[in-house]
Amino acid sequence: MSDIQSLTDADRILNTDKIETKNTEIEKKARTISRDEDDDLDDDLSEKGLTKEEIEAQEIQEAMQANPGIFNEDEEEFNFDAVENILDLPDNEFPKFTLAKNKARFLRMVSWYRQKEEWIEVAPVSGVAKLFKQQSKELEGIRSSKLDYEMELETGTLTPSQRSYRRDELKMCRVQEKMAVHLISKLQVKIKSGRR
Repeated sequence: MSDIQSLTDADRILNTDKIETKNTEIEKKARTISRDEDDDLDDDLSEKGLTKEEIEAQEIQEAMQANPGIFNEDEEEFNFDAVENILDLPDNEFPKFTLAKNKARFLRMVSWYRQKEEWIEVAPVSGVAKLFKQQSKELEGIRSSKLDYEMELETGTLTPSQRSYRRDELKMCRVQEKMAVHLISKLQVKIKSGRR
């Protein structure tokens, strides 16, 4: 019986080694592919001599040509005043963004703010106070960026693609401001209740 058990153990060890070897090979391939994609992107950038902003503007321009209805300024905007907490909205009612990077950024933000709201329930007052200071400082930066985008949009000297980009960034600032203000208010409540 011990021979059978040792054979089983030997098979298990061999299979584990094979799986680890495959995982290592897969990781190497993923790194190689990632490096190749980065090199291709760098080559494209250097060949065209474009910055990230220029590439984004070009993508917007192409999207505008493919589907001009997306960039209609008369489109119904997200009503920020009607929503107290964006995190409480179902996914299909989230604000819509034109740029893919903003869609992804928004989803990461939602995830981060949700985690922080859950964390507040169990966090020590000192950690909450630290996050409160950080978020208050960040809120100043968000509001500053928001004002910059609003002023740029008011100038009327922007091309349609620049205007669309600025509107999307302004919407992102408004969303981020709304979520930050809500989080800060929860942090204040926690700090006040913890000091009693």
